[in-house]
Formats: sequence, structure tokens, C-alpha cells
Amino acid sequence: MRKHRRLSNGVLAHLLLIGVVAVWGSTFPLVKGALNDASPMLFNVVRMAIATVALVLINHRQLKDLSRSALLAGLIAGVLLGAGYQFQTVGLALTSATRSALITGLVVVIVPGLSLLPGLSSPQQASSGWITILGSLLAFIGLALLTTTPGAKLAGLLSGINRGDLLTLVCAFAFAGHLLALAKYSSGVAAGLLATLQIGFATLFMLLWLPFETTPFLHLTPRLIIAWLITALLATAAAFTIQSWAQQHLPATNTALLLSLEPVFALIASRILLGEQLSRRAAFGAVLILSAISVLEFFGLSRPIPPEPMA
Repeated sequence: MRKHRRLSNGVLAHLLLIGVVAVWGSTFPLVKGALNDASPMLFNVVRMAIATVALVLINHRQLKDLSRSALLAGLIAGVLLGAGYQFQTVGLALTSATRSALITGLVVVIVPGLSLLPGLSSPQQASSGWITILGSLLAFIGLALLTTTPGAKLAGLLSGINRGDLLTLVCAFAFAGHLLALAKYSSGVAAGLLATLQIGFATLFMLLWLPFETTPFLHLTPRLIIAWLITALLATAAAFTIQSWAQQHLPATNTALLLSLEPVFALIASRILLGEQLSRRAAFGAVLILSAISVLEFFGLSRPIPPEPMA
């Protein structure tokens, strides 16, 4: 019965994470429009602040049972999450969107690599090996096809690496660290409490960073307010609560592969809302990402978490 419950939790965790990734990908056109009304760092701070307030109101009872381990988990996850968003935003201002998307997609490769290091693997981590390497490479190639223009060559993308590229690479490592931190420290911490703490610390981190934004601007418009509410409540408060729970039942490598679906959903949303076309190249990239996830799912990396030792 216990084993069946763990398997069911694993399946549910996969489905919920796919839903979260769909939300994140679908908000791409929304955020793209909102950034015409607010500077990136200011948009991020307000988004996270609204999400923090919502999570505190919902989970205030859990905050009374705050422990040192929960506080540490929230601090580590929150700082890494906030750093990921900020480095990505600053890097994007200094490099092209294509290069930024491709470098950020390296998280698919970074997570399995870091999870092999002593002290970074989580209790949920299944054995890695060539299956993980194959899945990660398939996903990365798929991301490259999704985010580069036809005719682009990898050598051309790697030539002339600039400061924005390096900052975006730091962003990819921060997001990878965030996934590993949740996988390692989320066990035993209520999902609502962990989500509240990490978003709260991410908000604080972004507030400390805000004075360094060179040209902040804000124009309150209905489009901006709607974007803030949707991204804060749905794509942040709800999404990170779900992720905090799901990573108690999944290895970080599986989560990284599922998150690589985000550009797929972003392209679908952009096609519907902005009329952007999905080229054959991009469609093949999406197929490769789905194939990568299938490889890891069907070849044993989604093993159930072993039962805890009886006291």
C-alpha cells in the first residue's frame, strides 16, 4: 500500500509539474507585453512581492511552526531562485534573446552533472549514467533547435561570448542549484511553508538588487496590472507551491527535463496569442525534448523514493 501511494505521488508530481511548466510557458507573451510598461527588475520585485503576500495570507498557520531546517531550506532555495531571475534579466539586456534562451537551457545538462557531485545528490536521486547523459543531450539539442534561427551554427553562437552571455550562464547555474536545493531540502517541509519562505527570500534578494537597475521605469496600465496578478498568483504563488511538493517525490534530473518543456509551451502560446509561426526546425526541437523526457521516464530514472527507515 505504501509503495503504491509513492508511485501515485510520483505520477501526480509529473502531471502537476507539466501543468506548472505549461503556465510558465504560456505567460511568455503576457510578460513580453508587460515589460513595455515596467523595467524588468521592477516587474520582478512587484511580482514576487504580490506572491509573497498571497502565500503568507494562505499559509500563515504553517508559519507558526517554523523550524530551523525549514528556514534554511527556504533561504537557500529563495536566494538561488532570486539570483536566477535577476542574472537572467540583466544578462538578457546585454545579449540577444536567442543566446540567452540557449544558455539558460543549459540547466538541462547542468542539473544531472551537479547531481553527480558528492553532497549535491538528493535522497530521491536515482542512478544516473548514460541514460541521463542521453536524455540531457537530447533535451539540449531540442532547446537549441527551438531557440536558434534556421541556418545558425553552434560555432557561431559560441563565438564572441560577451558579458551578458556569462551572466546568463550564472543564471543557468542558479536555476540548477534551485532545483537541486528543493530536491535535497524539501523533504519533511510542508509545501506551502517552503513556497512561502523561498518566494519571500527571493523578494528580499530582489529588493536588495533593485537600486542597481540603471534605468527603472513604470507606467501603470491594465496590461501591466493583469500581468502582475497572473504571474504573481498563478505562475509564482501556486506554481512554486506545487513545485515544492512535487520535488519531494521526484529526482532533480526529472524536474530539469520537465522544465525543458517551457519553450515548447511558450511557442504554442506565442503562436496563438501573437501569431508567431512554428518552423519545422522548432517543431523537431520540441519532438526531441519530448523524446528526452520519454527516455528518462521509461528507462528507470523515475524510481519510487525508498521508504524511510522505521523509527
